[in-house]
Amino acid sequence: MHEISITELQNLKIGQAENAQAGTGCTVFLLGENGAPVGLDVRGGGPASRESELLKPTAAAQVIHAILLGGGSAFGLDAAGGVMRYLEEHDIGFDVGVTKVPLVCQSDLFDLTVGDAHTRPDAAMAYQACVNAETGNYRDGNYGAGTGATVGKLMGMPHCMKSGIGSYAVQVGDLKVGALVAVNAVGDVYDFETGRKVSGLRADDGKTFLDSERVLMQQLDAPQEKFVGNTTLGILFTNAKLDKARLCKAAGMAHDGYARAIRPVHTSMDGDSIYAVSLGDVPADLDAVG
Repeated sequence: MHEISITELQNLKIGQAENAQAGTGCTVFLLGENGAPVGLDVRGGGPASRESELLKPTAAAQVIHAILLGGGSAFGLDAAGGVMRYLEEHDIGFDVGVTKVPLVCQSDLFDLTVGDAHTRPDAAMAYQACVNAETGNYRDGNYGAGTGATVGKLMGMPHCMKSGIGSYAVQVGDLKVGALVAVNAVGDVYDFETGRKVSGLRADDGKTFLDSERVLMQQLDAPQEKFVGNTTLGILFTNAKLDKARLCKAAGMAHDGYARAIRPVHTSMDGDSIYAVSLGDVPADLDAVG
């Protein structure tokens, strides 16, 4: 097994667009002219999503043409219209005779308290991300959907830390598996190999960490209105040949990665979601991919 770049996966174009001053952006994933099978597993209690029903195994759609991750919370869900316009212009979508209808799924994270609360990803920004995907401008860090991402928000924004979007991919023989995640968790982030805290809830001095899990357990009588500005969004990509039902299972298995690195995770204050996408036809065992 050796490490590769997420951009080495075939049949995938990634584009990003952002407004750094406003602290928000979006990342688009174009899944080829014919689309690709996609699954989804949502574990957080507060997701902001669009067309997620298409990804249930019982839904008729067998392929999706694009996925959009963005900021702006529920306001940002309008941005998918820009992806649809771009794909229709390029004759990509489900053929209905008079035109082609692109199937675009979207999930958003909450970044309204980072920069300008009234500037959110819109159709124009998402369209630009699609144009950027033509040549590919993906970068890890404070770009695209990761522009306004933060972690450690159990005590509000004054105690949080900046995060972003990141990726990792490996190859084993012909099999390629990669993951891309915009980390916007209420909890703390740990190095799963050493157990060392990487980022999260800061103490009043701004230099030391508090333990979010411990703080949460001390809030047994907390009010119902908690800080809900969170959600970690991820996509698992593979060139393994998997159908929608198996991809939903792979996405569920990938949530173990969240649990290994984020504590607490999958809370009522998060909208933690993971997509899984099959980009190829390499024969592979579902459990090995997961």
